[in-house]
Amino acid sequence: MNRRNFINFIGCGCISLGLQACTAAPITDRKQLKLLSESKLNAQAAKIYEKVKKKEKLVNDSKQLEEIKEIGKKIQFSISDYFYKSNLEDPTINFDWEYILIENKKVKNAWCMPGGKIAVYTGILDITKNINGLAAVMGHEIAHAVAKHSVERASRGVLLNIGTKIIDISTGGKLSQVNRTTGMDTVGMLSQLGIMNPFNRKQESEADYLGLIFSSLSGYDIRETVKVWERMKKANKGKQPLEFFSTHPSPDNRIKNINEWVNEIIIKYPPTA
Repeated sequence: MNRRNFINFIGCGCISLGLQACTAAPITDRKQLKLLSESKLNAQAAKIYEKVKKKEKLVNDSKQLEEIKEIGKKIQFSISDYFYKSNLEDPTINFDWEYILIENKKVKNAWCMPGGKIAVYTGILDITKNINGLAAVMGHEIAHAVAKHSVERASRGVLLNIGTKIIDISTGGKLSQVNRTTGMDTVGMLSQLGIMNPFNRKQESEADYLGLIFSSLSGYDIRETVKVWERMKKANKGKQPLEFFSTHPSPDNRIKNINEWVNEIIIKYPPTA
């Protein structure tokens, strides 16, 4: 079975597990596979978030934290308002939003767990530089949660494991034999490079696109987004893996896409209020 047939076998259009698992991502309408419960994933994320709060050194009283909360609340409102006015189901209706700022200058990152649990590291503030830059990063991370990427990724992993076992059985255990002979998870590695990584890159690009929309709806200048990624590229000093081996698009491709989207999004998705 070649890669294309395998993807089709496990893809959203070929599910025969008796589950209505195919949905669409908000706004982009990209077909998604969801086999797992979003509510359970949100609950698990909330527990992990509490552990992070206990483990990490938090900044509890600062101008930066207030800016993070203000930006977050604007994005929250804008997302709900947009879907309400569009007569669409609000994908954040079950979110329990929360924001923390973690004191760690070495980490240039931010993330948003399923259900709206957000963390920003102080290191990323050297990259964002201003409110519009911070909104760009937060919009991107929030977009992952809004588009249910964690649910989708976990579901795809479950189905990939099932598909691999079926193929192993149908080939008389040849895949297992390859693993034993090489002493490594050859199938898992090939699946990661050939299926999961491109799939994750697609999610990252979708989060870039949706993040621009959410930031624009919230009244922020999304033209700053390109500058953020240019500063990030400079900070990394070109030390990123080849795109084929990465779950993220290359910085150059990311910047190129954002430049192509910005003007259209500014016109199509003006501030909601």
